[in-house]
Amino acid sequence: MLQEVPPLQLPSMACAGCRLDSLYHAFVSPLANEGLFLPEAISGMRPCLVKHPCVYAAGCFSSQLACEVLGQQECLTWCSVFQEGLVASPVPGSWRACPEDQLCQPAGSGWGSCPCHKSRKMNGDTAHVMTTLVMAVVAAMGYPSRRSATDLDATPRTTVTFDELSGVRRFNAHTLNYSTLLLEDDRGILYVGARGAIFALNSSDVADGSHRTIHWEASPEKQMDCQQKGKNNKTECFNHVRFLQRLNSTHLYACGTYAFHPLCAAIDANRFMLPSHFEEGKEKCPYDPARGYTGLIVDGGLYTATRYEFRSLPDIRRNLHQRPLKTEESPLHWLNDAEFVASVLVRESRDSPVGDDDKIYYFFTERAGEETTSFFDKSHVARVARVARVCKSDVGGKKILQRKWTSFMKARLVCYIPYYEVLRSVCSLDGGGWASTVFYAAFTLSAQWRTMEASAVCRYSISAVQRAFEGPYMEYQDSTRKWARYDGAVPEPRPGSCITDHSRRKGYNSSQDLPNSVLDFVKLHPLMFEEVKPAGGEPLLVKKSVAYSRLAVDRVQALDGHSYDVLFMGTGDGWLHKAVVVGSGIHIVEEVQVFRDLQPVESLVISHAQRSLYVGAASGIVQVPLATCARYTSCYDCILARDPYCAWDGRACRATATMDSTGLVQDIQSGNKGCRSISGRGSLPWKNRTVLQGDDVLLPCDQRSNLARAVWLLNGSEVLGMGQDRLRVGVDGLLVTDTLPQHSGEYRCYGEERGLQTLLAAYSLTVLPEIPRSPTAATPPHAASQAANDMKVAYISAIVTLVVLCAVLSTVLLYMSCLEKRKGKYVLGEPRPSSVELQTVSANCLRKGHREEEEEEELTYPDGCLRIIPGEAPTAATSPVKELPVAVPPLPPPLPAELTNGMGALPNVLRKMNGNSYMLLQQQEEPLVSPLYSASFTEELSKILEKRKHTQLVEKLDESSV
Repeated sequence: MLQEVPPLQLPSMACAGCRLDSLYHAFVSPLANEGLFLPEAISGMRPCLVKHPCVYAAGCFSSQLACEVLGQQECLTWCSVFQEGLVASPVPGSWRACPEDQLCQPAGSGWGSCPCHKSRKMNGDTAHVMTTLVMAVVAAMGYPSRRSATDLDATPRTTVTFDELSGVRRFNAHTLNYSTLLLEDDRGILYVGARGAIFALNSSDVADGSHRTIHWEASPEKQMDCQQKGKNNKTECFNHVRFLQRLNSTHLYACGTYAFHPLCAAIDANRFMLPSHFEEGKEKCPYDPARGYTGLIVDGGLYTATRYEFRSLPDIRRNLHQRPLKTEESPLHWLNDAEFVASVLVRESRDSPVGDDDKIYYFFTERAGEETTSFFDKSHVARVARVARVCKSDVGGKKILQRKWTSFMKARLVCYIPYYEVLRSVCSLDGGGWASTVFYAAFTLSAQWRTMEASAVCRYSISAVQRAFEGPYMEYQDSTRKWARYDGAVPEPRPGSCITDHSRRKGYNSSQDLPNSVLDFVKLHPLMFEEVKPAGGEPLLVKKSVAYSRLAVDRVQALDGHSYDVLFMGTGDGWLHKAVVVGSGIHIVEEVQVFRDLQPVESLVISHAQRSLYVGAASGIVQVPLATCARYTSCYDCILARDPYCAWDGRACRATATMDSTGLVQDIQSGNKGCRSISGRGSLPWKNRTVLQGDDVLLPCDQRSNLARAVWLLNGSEVLGMGQDRLRVGVDGLLVTDTLPQHSGEYRCYGEERGLQTLLAAYSLTVLPEIPRSPTAATPPHAASQAANDMKVAYISAIVTLVVLCAVLSTVLLYMSCLEKRKGKYVLGEPRPSSVELQTVSANCLRKGHREEEEEEELTYPDGCLRIIPGEAPTAATSPVKELPVAVPPLPPPLPAELTNGMGALPNVLRKMNGNSYMLLQQQEEPLVSPLYSASFTEELSKILEKRKHTQLVEKLDESSV
């Protein structure tokens, strides 16, 4: 139980016992405005049971949480800060104290909505001290963002559902997991690695049916071995192609999991066939198809990063090279349970003034070792995003770090919520030179935020990454078992750096020439102290209720002369967000439902030659146009979309890549300039609506843009809103309830967005005070009387017709009832008068009947022989109310001994059957007494039936029931 906190306790600087990172997560978690300001892991955290427990409230919430104390048992009562009116908007970058006579009180809408309310006067010195302290805490934490999560969020302007898609082409075959894509734009081929197959598609139209296929399934023996190891035979025990890249001018190189026995192959690109010999893939491809993996082929060398074996540690390796390399594992693991996301080659040797080397950058998430994890329970270790690099010309050390990287370095990558964000995807873009390279990264919330889904997108420059690798190192301290900043001497040349002209002048021409002191330092100091922060110190986007799974970026030259980066962001549920980076923020142009079924987007590749985006997922490949400008039907739609691929030519919205820029209008920066007036669609057909007084009427107004606001005008002047009596403005339109005559008039609905108004609907509403009279109401009285008489005649005719129909129906029913009563009824076992003697055809049944004639009213023999008691309906002389009991007909007399096979009795039996059209059959088959009986019975029966055709039957037949 948490102890109650006094209303106000002025904190002292000794209160630093509360970890700053804990305070950071409690106070400035950007998602706290959703009411979930801390992960669920906090609920199990033990409180400080001391005299002044470290208790604080996040924002203006009344909930109080315990933070664990490091070292000293003194705490800071942060809850008093907000309860006593320190700040009205506890969001980084907007801290402000309430006036002296007001207090910060919750407004009920969550974080960032704590307005100041008048209350008792607060001591000015106290407010000043508390404000200064909070600002110092935030500064000490180094929180990167200056804007709130609400300011960083963005709503897609338009939504395109699956059924509204146009110009989309799809490819899928009889397999799954189309996740590995290789686009060769110059050859017009899109290579796709899937489960058990590799496809070569026509990049101009993936659905034209001209694709080639390589079937590469795992052998039955390997699949059986995979199942015996306890793997899933529905998903894992297949050959999932994880790597597919160009090896040289003639061959592709592919690797697959091959049912947890990885294999690789060099494929002839022209013949497009598997080779006869495969290569072992244990050090090139992961076993597990779900394991994080990344790989590149750089100048013939294969650079991969993953967990290669069942129990091995994650590793960054180089193969297909005369000097294979990997990371160090002792005495320190350079990688701590890493999950790799992406790798990027940066050609830093080109036009380098210092003769630098090309570098490969790896992006991954791993367990944090440099920070305390006491904010969670003891069993949890936070995970952080990292960026690591190696030099392409690294050949390892001579005696130390043999066959190991000598240039490996890693630094922490921060975006928005450190320790709570998981890196999902990274893409890069250069502006013509490596120095302008930028990285875009997508993060999602970690598993501790089980009740919320959100994503953040950050942009990093190559210069920021270089500064981190050129900064101070960190060192693992055995005493505290933590990483801390290293302030000692650093040997020369700088550990972890590539071989440059400066190194060569000192005699270090390769990594094997480096002194042992440098290699020993590299071995123990792989982690850098400086963090890689996003450009501008904050994310470009924080999107709630979305989990971005894949990114792709394109750079487009706009009509204003500036270049804009266009991001394509695939989500975990099969949607695609298209956004343009404008300044320090993002404008989401549209969201498109690419797949009908929910599935994560696993691959995104952009083709400039085809002006298409290829989307890979579990169910197939989708080719989507980079822009669908025809979707914008007016100048305002085209301008407000702020799509760099589109512009207005005066008549339609066109793709800028296919037209001369002369006469085109586009406004990416503000999105509201270029059209001739501030009102679009000046003329629309009027729709008439007529209602009676007191009725409700809905005037629909379809808003295509999610960012537009509906504005209603009545008779061109009066602005209608929610405050108007009996008028309700909703997302579907304007609802007028309990209409009055004064509601009549001309209604116009405008979509207002970024200062522009577009006419969307126009209505003429007429409210009638009473039921309108017929035009014949003013005719002479005799005409009105004649009309009334005509109506009466019509009503009477309808009633007479209904009566006649009812009479006819009753007569039919009565007649049918009479016929039913006259029918003969034959009931098993009931005492009815009988005029027909019953016999049985089967000789077996005859014998059984003779043996069981003493049983009382048995209707069926145990072996299935059936007795039928025919009867007739009561005659007119018989009373319908009460029937006299009639004795049950006696059983047939026993047959003579010489006729036990039924041969002699058969004609008499059938002759008696003719009278009432009876046919007696045995219910189930039984062994016959004589083998001749069946044949004789069949012949005799055929004769009797032939004779029966000419037999005169009685006129009135009876019916029988069995």
